[in-house]
Amino acid sequence: MNRPIVRLYGLVALLFALLVAFTSRWTVFEASSLRNNSLNARGLLQQQRIDRGSILAADGSVLARSVREAEGTYTRTYPTGEEFAPAIGYSYIDLGQTGIELYRSAELNGQASSGVQSILDQLQGAKPKGDSVLTTLVPSAQKTAIAALGEHSGAVVALDPRTGAVEVMASTPSFDPNALRSPRAYAQLAKNSGAPLVNRATQFGYAPGSTFKVITATAAIDTGRFTPQSMVSGRDGVPISGVPLKNDNNENFGQITLTEGLVKSVNTVYAQVAEQVGKQAMARYMSRFGFDRKPALDYPAQQMSSSGEYLGGRLLAPTSTYVDVGRMGIGQDKLQVTPLQMAEVAAAVANKGVLMTPHMTSAIVDPDGRVVERIAPKVQSVVMKPSTAAAVTKMMEAVVNEGTGTSAQIPGVQVAGKTGTAETQIGTAINNVWFIALAPANAPTVAVAVTLKGVPGQGASFAAPVAKQVIESLLHG
Repeated sequence: MNRPIVRLYGLVALLFALLVAFTSRWTVFEASSLRNNSLNARGLLQQQRIDRGSILAADGSVLARSVREAEGTYTRTYPTGEEFAPAIGYSYIDLGQTGIELYRSAELNGQASSGVQSILDQLQGAKPKGDSVLTTLVPSAQKTAIAALGEHSGAVVALDPRTGAVEVMASTPSFDPNALRSPRAYAQLAKNSGAPLVNRATQFGYAPGSTFKVITATAAIDTGRFTPQSMVSGRDGVPISGVPLKNDNNENFGQITLTEGLVKSVNTVYAQVAEQVGKQAMARYMSRFGFDRKPALDYPAQQMSSSGEYLGGRLLAPTSTYVDVGRMGIGQDKLQVTPLQMAEVAAAVANKGVLMTPHMTSAIVDPDGRVVERIAPKVQSVVMKPSTAAAVTKMMEAVVNEGTGTSAQIPGVQVAGKTGTAETQIGTAINNVWFIALAPANAPTVAVAVTLKGVPGQGASFAAPVAKQVIESLLHG
C-alpha cells in the first residue's frame, strides 16, 4: 500500500479514536458530574421533567413523592411533613438536595438503571421515571421518638443490631420540607437559633458523658486487663493526669468491682481503668466501634460528623498528647459524639461483638415494581469477643435493674443500658444528657441512643424514658 495513504489512514483512525474518547468522556464516564454541575441549566430543566421515584418507609407508606404540575414538570411533596425530614431531606431545583434525596438521587431520577434499558426507553419515547427507594425506617417508632423528645432539642437513633438497619432517626426541632418551596421560609429556617435544618442524629455532637464507660469497659475486659469482678478504688478526688477527679455529688467509694462502678457510674473507677488500659488500646477499640471517621451510613457525608476528640475544631487521634485518656474514658475531656455513633456502640455489644454497617435503604424498586437492588447486611468490624459482649451486656443489665437506668425498665423485657450526663454550664443543673440501650438483653433486636440538649436534670430522668418508649414501640408495635 502507498505509504502516504497509510499515513493518512492512520491519521484518520487517530482522529476518530480521539472523537470517540472525548464524546465518551461526557456521555459516559463524566455524565454524572456534568448532570450535577450547578452551572448546567439544561440538566436542571431535565430534572424538572423527571417523575422522580418515591421514598417509602419500611411499611410501604410514602415519605416523599413527585407530583405533576403544569407544562409537564414535577415537584416533590412530603406527606409526613416534619416527621422524617432530617433523614429523608428535600429535593428542590433552586435549593438542591439533602438526606436520602441526595444520597439516592441517581436511583430516584432513574439514572442508575442500565444504559441499554435507558436508551431503549428513550427510543420508545417513554417519559423518564425514577426508581423508588424503600427505607428501613419504622413510622410508628419514629412517631414515638418525636413525641417523647417533645419540645427538647435532641435526637434518637435506633438500629437493628443484627443487620444494621436504621429503624428510627429522629431529630428535634425539625422542619416541614413542603414549606421550602418558599425561599423566604427556607431563609427563616436557616436563621432559626434552634437549627432545625441540622440533623442532630448525625451532625456535630456532644460530650457523651458516662455512656462512654461502655467503651472503656469493653476495652478493659476484651484486652484481659480486667474482669467485671476486678476491684478498683472508687475514692473521690483520685488524681487523673495529675489533677483530682470528682465523682458525682463528691461520693466516696471504697474498693468496688468494675460492674458496681458502672452501675453507680463512678468516674474515678473508669478513669483509672482507662489510664491502665492506655491510649493505644483505647484508640484501637474506639476505631473498631467506628470513631474518628465518618459513619459508613448510606447518607451524604457532608451531613455526618466524625465522633471523637476535638481540639480547635479539628479531630484528634486518641493517642495524641493533648488527650487526657482518663477523662476521655469517662466521656469527658474533648469528646464530641453523635447519637448514630453511640447507637453503633450499643449495637456492637448487642450483636455479640460484631458491628454491622448501618443502612437506611433496604431496596431499590423500579417503576414496574421489580426489585433491582436489595441492600444486604454487611459486617463493618469485629469489635470484641462474644464473651466480652456477654459480660458487658450483664453489666448494662445491672445498670437498668439496680443502678442509674431504672427508669428504662420494661415489664417482661430485660433492658441493658447506660446513662450519661454532661455538664454544659458549670455550677448549674443544665446538662446534655444521654442513654444508650439494647433489648431484649438475651437476644437483642433493638439498639438505641438518645440525647437531649440543655435539660434541667440527668440522663436517668430525661433520656432513659425516651429510650424506653422507643424500645417498647419497636418490640410491641
